[in-house]
Amino acid sequence: MHPLLQQLSGGDRRSIGEADRVAARVAGAPALLAVLFEGLDGDDSVLRMRCADVIEKATAARPALLVPWKDALIQRHALVTQAEVRWHVAPLLARLPLTPAEADAVVARLLSFTQDRSRIVRTMSMQALVDIGLRHRHLLPDIARHIRELTVTGTPAMKARGRRLIDILERASGG
Repeated sequence: MHPLLQQLSGGDRRSIGEADRVAARVAGAPALLAVLFEGLDGDDSVLRMRCADVIEKATAARPALLVPWKDALIQRHALVTQAEVRWHVAPLLARLPLTPAEADAVVARLLSFTQDRSRIVRTMSMQALVDIGLRHRHLLPDIARHIRELTVTGTPAMKARGRRLIDILERASGG
């Protein structure tokens, strides 16, 4: 096992372990993202979760670093059912440069995430949907409708996030 993955291994899913330290290291050495994507594909649920966390943190300021893994994120990682991975994958999907067809597919996947048992997954997916809609205006009406519905029916966190997102959507649409 790669030393970077060893650093992220162990413990349980209630802890992020050394994720912040590893994220800082990867941000300075983006070639290490390849190692993290190997861990994301592995069988260890703790390691998958921490790799997703580090990828999200390390690429926050430089989303273009995700481009080599675009297909894997859309076709493989967006299908993972583990909640702790999904809540990191949602913002990663929103950072990708997407064709209109890819945006349609990603939005469909994120809409399914809004039905996840995890409240965090649902809330993170709402934000990701709006982020994509702001770049792919043809999707805004449907996304706005879903965000409004989730703001009425969701958890308190979803309702609060939804109100902020509706404000953003209304400003974006000129209303």
